[in-house]
Amino acid sequence: MLRDLASFPAWLAVALIALAAACTCAAILWTLLRTGLAWRLATDVPNDRSLHDAPTPRVGGWGIVPVVIIAVLLSAPGLWCAAVGTVFLAAVSQMDDRRGLPARVRFAAHLAAVVGLVVAFPANVPWWALVIIAFLMLWLVNLYNFMDGADGLAGGMALFGFAGYAVAALLSERPLPELGWSSAAVSGAALGFLFFNFHPARIFLGDAGSISLGFLAGALGYWGWRGGVWPIWLPVMIFAPFIADASVTLTRRLLRGEKFWHPHREHYYQRMVRSGIGHAKTALVWYGVMAAGITLAIMALDRTPVFQWCIVALWLIVLLLAGVVIDVRWRHFQSTLSDK
Repeated sequence: MLRDLASFPAWLAVALIALAAACTCAAILWTLLRTGLAWRLATDVPNDRSLHDAPTPRVGGWGIVPVVIIAVLLSAPGLWCAAVGTVFLAAVSQMDDRRGLPARVRFAAHLAAVVGLVVAFPANVPWWALVIIAFLMLWLVNLYNFMDGADGLAGGMALFGFAGYAVAALLSERPLPELGWSSAAVSGAALGFLFFNFHPARIFLGDAGSISLGFLAGALGYWGWRGGVWPIWLPVMIFAPFIADASVTLTRRLLRGEKFWHPHREHYYQRMVRSGIGHAKTALVWYGVMAAGITLAIMALDRTPVFQWCIVALWLIVLLLAGVVIDVRWRHFQSTLSDK
């Protein structure tokens, strides 16, 4: 398989893999909906913290994960540990989707997958640096789950984020085609999922999908940094909108003494939806922000480290200012409700 892909021009191979992944994922999810199996596997019943009104099957992971795993094992067998970790987390998360699992069990599974990858393929850095990297990867796994709450949002972030990985892997001074192919497969599968998830959503991602995507975002980002394909800031900047929203929201809740793993509706994207922007427009705004950040990150790849970190800092400031704008809009929205 590797030899066959290597015979294609790099960009054509990436495009073909993404297209095949999108079509296959869409076909799987269409079959699950058509046969009614989607409802039997896992169904999201809305509650007072949900942004949707009707029960919806959450089986996006059933389309994304098999496609990605097969693509990774065929095109990039060196990433077998990431594939194994993804399958493990998808299985545990599916049990959580179906029956619910205690938070400590879910966290233990996340920790095992992340530590397993880092221990099996350690980067050439001090042990304490690996501990920090593992913690950041663990946070990425969980924040992706936290951010899966609006139609088209998490799937769109995967589409753009892993496409950014694919482009960066090919444009790097030390290109790694296998990493680009794997990233393209994830991006394509996310596109296939979005056919059914963009507002009004007929399928949700579910924990089996969101946890798996969060792990893959961390695992492929770590793999690229470990192999010298990109600097450590690139995965952070590519997924910065998700990281900023989840991190600021978590910090606020911890300062108030709340349990951060409990469901809530305080994320910035949730406030955008609830304040009248709606699911579709919220998703499109986030797509634009994500695309802008990815473009800046890729443009900075061949610049000096100082310039790169200045771009990262500038982008984080832009995101924080965007958060301030959303907060102001939210307070105005609440004031109009109290006046009625």
